[in-house]
Amino acid sequence: MIPAQFDYERPTSLEQACQALASDEDAKVLAGGQSLLPLLRLRLAYPSKLVDVGRIAELKGVHDRGDHVFIGAMATHDEVLRSPVVRDGCPLVALAAAQVADPAIRHRGTFGGSLAHADPAGDLPAVALALEAVFVAASAQGEREIPAAAFFVDYWESALRQGEILTGVKVPKLGAGWGFHYEKFHRTAQAWAIVGVAAAVRRSNGSIAEARIGLTNMGATPVRARATEAALQGVELGDQVRQACEEAAADTSPPADLHAQPDYRRHLARVLTHRAVRTATASP
Repeated sequence: MIPAQFDYERPTSLEQACQALASDEDAKVLAGGQSLLPLLRLRLAYPSKLVDVGRIAELKGVHDRGDHVFIGAMATHDEVLRSPVVRDGCPLVALAAAQVADPAIRHRGTFGGSLAHADPAGDLPAVALALEAVFVAASAQGEREIPAAAFFVDYWESALRQGEILTGVKVPKLGAGWGFHYEKFHRTAQAWAIVGVAAAVRRSNGSIAEARIGLTNMGATPVRARATEAALQGVELGDQVRQACEEAAADTSPPADLHAQPDYRRHLARVLTHRAVRTATASP
């Protein structure tokens, strides 16, 4: 299909972009376009203006900020997964970015665009939730920070306000003792996750001291597997881990669609959580 008519602006600074968004309440930000353009073609989105932020240098790059890694919203998935700063400081992000779609999309799609799209079937939202990342948004009124737990509101809906641009994401460095893994089940190598699990696990003296687990496509937003996180605390590595992971689907509302029914997704959540935690505890 052909998209509905819209105006187009391509600012070269963040200030100009904020002004362009403030001038039209129906304007949308265009980053890599891998999520927005299909919606436009299907006429599921009707923006009156697209503000292309592709030329704004302030939104690009990956930066080591000491206790956290700052990933610019316009950094592509490929840049993120190849970045030594990301691999060393927040390896779970690199593991998940490597599983986003296919190489063509990873070279065009952006880290910030994927998160701002807020698709619960996307790989990165659950990772941001598990790592307790902080989102930085800018507008004509100034800048604010949004914790990941408050950023995802509903299907394809984030906490970004009208006129705001996601400028980047602060990802904390968890340090020594932590292991990471992202486990994803999908029909084909390039498909959306039927269920995905982002696991960060801290080991101490042969047992699990702390666990953070984010679930992909188990509700209207990414969710934390809080019951399993609590059950894993103090557990020795072995069969007790499997038992704790049986709680992974508790308090979730997985969707029913052509690919899977809720009970199957709950089963996958339990199985994949065990795999992810087991791999995370084995990683250096």
